[in-house]
Formats: sequence, structure tokens, C-alpha cells
Amino acid sequence: MADRVFVAGVGMIPFATPRTSNPYDQMAQEAVTRALTDAGLTYAAVQQAYAGYVYGDSTSGQNALYGVGMSGIPVVNVNNNCSTGSSALWLARQAILGGTADCVLALGFEQMRPGAIGSQWDDRPSPLGRLEAIAAGVQGEHPGVPTAAQLFGGAGAQYMERYGTGPELFAKIAVKARQHAAHNPYAVFRAPVTLDEVLQSPMIFDPLTRLQCCPPTCGAAAAILVSEDFARAHGLRTDVAIAAQALVTDTPASVSGDRMSLVGYDMTRAAADQVYERAGVGPEDIPVVELHDCFTTNEVLSYEALRLTPEGTADTFVSDGDHTYGGRVVTNPSGGLLSKGHPLGATGLAQCAELTWQLRGEAADRQVDGASLGLQHNIGLGGAAVVTLFQKVG
Repeated sequence: MADRVFVAGVGMIPFATPRTSNPYDQMAQEAVTRALTDAGLTYAAVQQAYAGYVYGDSTSGQNALYGVGMSGIPVVNVNNNCSTGSSALWLARQAILGGTADCVLALGFEQMRPGAIGSQWDDRPSPLGRLEAIAAGVQGEHPGVPTAAQLFGGAGAQYMERYGTGPELFAKIAVKARQHAAHNPYAVFRAPVTLDEVLQSPMIFDPLTRLQCCPPTCGAAAAILVSEDFARAHGLRTDVAIAAQALVTDTPASVSGDRMSLVGYDMTRAAADQVYERAGVGPEDIPVVELHDCFTTNEVLSYEALRLTPEGTADTFVSDGDHTYGGRVVTNPSGGLLSKGHPLGATGLAQCAELTWQLRGEAADRQVDGASLGLQHNIGLGGAAVVTLFQKVG
């Protein structure tokens, strides 16, 4: 059994809008090829593969990988809603820690349609049915408004009620996201926006305006994980390791009626606490974070769920600039889901790629100086939250 798991290579492609992207198999093949090249390996070295996507037919993972090679290895298709990419990463790491493989590929891709995310299966129970019913009981029914916007907008409204903040807090997150994305060639939306532009964009679900909601995006990203023995035997780099990782699902707190809990606050807190304990570090030790900002409200909630700032203090945290360069912790240097884009299956592995580049010192104009730890947070409603801590080695 392996003691440590290293990130030998990462690769991703520039994310794109549904109208401008290539088909999923082409995107996935390019991301995998880039990860293999980064690692200095061929596909023949890969012993297992976990392919994550949300929208697609069964065995799309095989179809995506067969363009790279048909080596007969196990290929497992993964779907855990918006945390799919990180769930594939979690499975890949488990395979190495368990001693069943020494070189594993984690792949995430998504070919999305234009418009808001919706269910593809209206002839059976919805996995979000409990959450939707609870939200409707608290804030009423709103036909025509995307479910995710209702859930995350409602969570933001509760935060404002509980702590007395205004909508400007959330709008500032969108401004910051664009500022960071301006330096990321992989991001979809890189043009700056002002606070007034964010607040005055069309209202989707109070307090969320359009510029505070992540766009439907297509893309792919991949990572090659290896054991230490495999890395040494093949002369691979061992400068980035996964120090700790946790995947948690819902507990009764998720359906208690609390709107912040509905969108995974408690799952995030539980996963983060497990990671901090296993790694022997605290949130004060983290200089850079890629967190799940599908909506501006969730970035604010995640600051506190991840213990980056105490509960109820996000307004001060943001106003003081502690969430960006020059502050205490740089959040979403990539631009995050809001500006980089959110191709559901690829998101977690794109976060992995960004943090790997940060720890290697290869993030160019968005580099966080001296970063030796990087925290990743990826959440899917229904539900699953994955928190991963990456560590610079040596």
C-alpha cells in the first residue's frame, strides 16, 4: 500500500461556451494528452482511469479515452453532480492508497447545452426533490427560475438576514472573479466588470443577478496520480502531493430547513475539518484556495464553512481584501467557476490543475507567492462535497 500520492501531471483545455466548444471526446482527449505530456508518460503507463461527467450517455468515458488509447485498462464512469471531477480524483487516489494501482488517470469533461442547468429525467423522482420541497416551504415556489439559483439565492438571503449584510457583499465576489480571470488564458470571461454592472444586471433570484451566476460551460481537465515508488522508478516529478482528502455526503442537517445547509454548508465544514485534522494543519496555514463559487453567495458561505474566516465575518473579510492578492488567502486565482467557467465534470480537475501549477510556481501572472499548500473545495447538491489539500514537497 502506498503512503503518499503525487500529482505527476495535469492538463486542461481553455473552457468555452456551448456554442463554440468541440465535442466532449475531442476535449477530453486533448486534456488527457496534455496531462500525459506534463507527466512525461504515455497512455500505456496508466493502469486505471476514472472518467467524470454529468450530462452524457453511459460509457462516454470509454469513448473519450479510446481516442488516446485502447489498452484494456479498467475505465470507471463517475457522476456526482457538480463534484464529479473531484470525486474521480478521490477514487484515483483511493486506488493508489489501496495498492491496486500505481499510476491512475482522473479525467473530467462536460459538453453542456446553452441555458440554465436542468433535469434530463422528468419521468422519475428528482435527486434534488427533498431540497426543492424544503426551499419552497421557506421561500415559496418560483416557476421558471432555475432550481440552483433558487437554492443558492435563498442561502444568500438567509445569510443577509442572519448577519445584517447587504447584496453588495456578494456582488464584490463577481468583480474579484473577473479581476483574477483576466490573468488566466483558460478562463471564458476575462473582461472586468464593475460593482454597479454586477448589481444592475438582470435579477435571477434575489440577491443573485445574472453576473453572479456561473455560466454553462464546456471543457475538460485531467490529472495523473502516481505512487512514490512508481514516480521514483520512472523518474517522475514528486513536487506536489495530496496531503489529505475527504468526500462526505448529506446528513440530516442538510434537510433541517436551514437554507445554508441545503446548499452544502455542513458537508463543506465536515469535509474541511477532516482534511485539516488528517494533514495536521489549520485554515490559517492555507495561502491559496480554489473553492466552489457556482454563485457568488456560495463563495461567501464557503469562506466560513472552510473556516477561512469566522462565521458572520465574511463582509469584513472581503472588505479588507483578505480574499485576494495581498490579503490573507487568495481565493480562486483562476477566476473560479464564475469566470473560468463550470463544465460540471471538469471543474474539480481544473481546480486540481490550478493548484498544482500554483504549488509548482508555474501560474504566471496569477501566481501566489510562496504557496506551499493549496486547498480545493468542490460540491455537488444531492449531495457530495470533496475537499482536497495539495502540498508542495521538497
